[in-house]
Amino acid sequence: MIIKSIVIFAFILIISSLGFALYNLIKNKGKEPSEKILKALTFRISISVIIFIFVFIALATGLFTPHGIGSQIQQQMTSNQSNQEK
Repeated sequence: MIIKSIVIFAFILIISSLGFALYNLIKNKGKEPSEKILKALTFRISISVIIFIFVFIALATGLFTPHGIGSQIQQQMTSNQSNQEK
């Protein structure tokens, strides 16, 4: 549950960073792109990369288990392989 909370919090940070960049882009419409826009978008990209690595590590270590179509297919393949070995 804590892993899901971290991922949701990261997505909220990403959305708020995009909103902040959009606000500054509209506010400084006729001027050069500001440092605030650059920092906000850099922050968003950094958080996206970190969350991708975090989810990958969580899946690899088993802290985060997939469920749905992909896991059902994998379970069927595993059971078919064990049946063929017998």
